[in-house]
Amino acid sequence: MKRVRETRQDRIFNVLNLVFWGIILFIVLYPLWLILIASVSDPDAVLQARVLIWPVDFSLMGYEAVFQNSELLGSYLNSIFYTVAGSALSVIISLAAAYALSRKFAGKKLVNLAITFTMFFSGGLIPIFLNVRDLGLYNTRAVMILMNLVSVWNLMVARTYIQTSIPNDLYEAAVIDGADHFTYFFRCVLPLSGTIVAVLSVYYGVARWNDYFTGLVMLRDRGLYPLQLVLREILASLTSTGSSDTFFAAYADNLGGLQAALRKAEVAKYCCIVVATVPAVVLYIFMQKYFVKGVMIGSLKG
Repeated sequence: MKRVRETRQDRIFNVLNLVFWGIILFIVLYPLWLILIASVSDPDAVLQARVLIWPVDFSLMGYEAVFQNSELLGSYLNSIFYTVAGSALSVIISLAAAYALSRKFAGKKLVNLAITFTMFFSGGLIPIFLNVRDLGLYNTRAVMILMNLVSVWNLMVARTYIQTSIPNDLYEAAVIDGADHFTYFFRCVLPLSGTIVAVLSVYYGVARWNDYFTGLVMLRDRGLYPLQLVLREILASLTSTGSSDTFFAAYADNLGGLQAALRKAEVAKYCCIVVATVPAVVLYIFMQKYFVKGVMIGSLKG
């Protein structure tokens, strides 16, 4: 087959296209790279803005400060628990609700409208807080799992997947064989829903890992704090150098004063960001093919 020769306009377009997307890629990746190299650089080099492309005077001082702090490690374990337990429960309930909404029943449009309505309007923070308190969930681990249990958007994605990817003929065949809805759901729908389970796991997992507002409002005990809330306090403490209650105040005496503690805090700030971001990045790397499928769900009719 004869190869079509590129015209001058095609070559110009390809070059400009590569340059444009190269700039976009640089804008996206460079801040991440800067955070990574700053976390392993000397504090003085970071404060003097000498860390630009490669680490300067390699140092793990920040990571030592981070991992020696029991509060941060405890919050890391809390976030892992909240993410795993909450995501698993969210996926199960979302799939069950999505299956119910994919079936034909009286008042289906009204139910869908009521569910969609909650995407745009909520009861407000104060009523939610009062409900949580009256139910005895305030300042408990359960509130971190049960709050934001189901996302309407994820529910709609799961419903669309079931409607478009699992033929209704399969349900009719199962009914003929004597299966009820529960049997059909657990023996037919779930085994065929591996893709959507992975997609929902990514969506819910990342959302729960990054959630700090729920803990900020619903938790009082610092031992229950998620990682993001502790990380927020660390970053906020860097702006109040005169406070004796800052996260790194304990280091002031044995490092030769508050200035030395703040040098360590500056690098530890980047280390905290790396520690908090790595799990989400790793999850996306291994699940990105399912993430792409999740974006495409419902875009085509087969």
